[in-house]
Amino acid sequence: MNPETVALIQNSWEKVRPISEAAAKLFYDRLFELDPSSGVLFKTPIDEQGHKLMQMIDVAVSRLSRLDTLVPAIRDLGARHAGYGVEDHHYDTVGAALMWTLEQGLGEDFTPEVESAWSETYNVMADTMKGAVAEAA
Repeated sequence: MNPETVALIQNSWEKVRPISEAAAKLFYDRLFELDPSSGVLFKTPIDEQGHKLMQMIDVAVSRLSRLDTLVPAIRDLGARHAGYGVEDHHYDTVGAALMWTLEQGLGEDFTPEVESAWSETYNVMADTMKGAVAEAA
C-alpha cells in the first residue's frame, strides 16, 4: 500500500471518528437495506456491534503503514467471521455499505481519490479475510 493511499485513508478517517456512532448507525441501516437477510449474522445488539466495528476500523486504519501487524489480525478476523456464517457475497454488501457510509459522513471530502483509496483498501482486506478462510478449508 503506497504512502499516498495510507494518508488519504488516515486523514479521511480522522474526519469520521468524531461521528463514529452516527456512522455506525448509517452503516448498519444501509447494510440491512441492501441485504435484509444479513441481520441474522449479528448476535449482539446492533449499537454494541457498531461500536466494535468502529473500533476495528480505527485499529486497521492506524496500522495501515505497518502491514506486518495488520495482515495477521485481518486473517484472524476472516476466520472468525466464517464461524459466524459470513459468506463471500457478504463482503460485497459490506463494502457497498461502507463506501456509502463514508460518502454520507465525509460529504464533499469524499473525493474520487478518497473513494479510490478506501475501495482499494477494503478490497485488499476483504480478499485477505476470504483467503484465510479458503486456506483453512
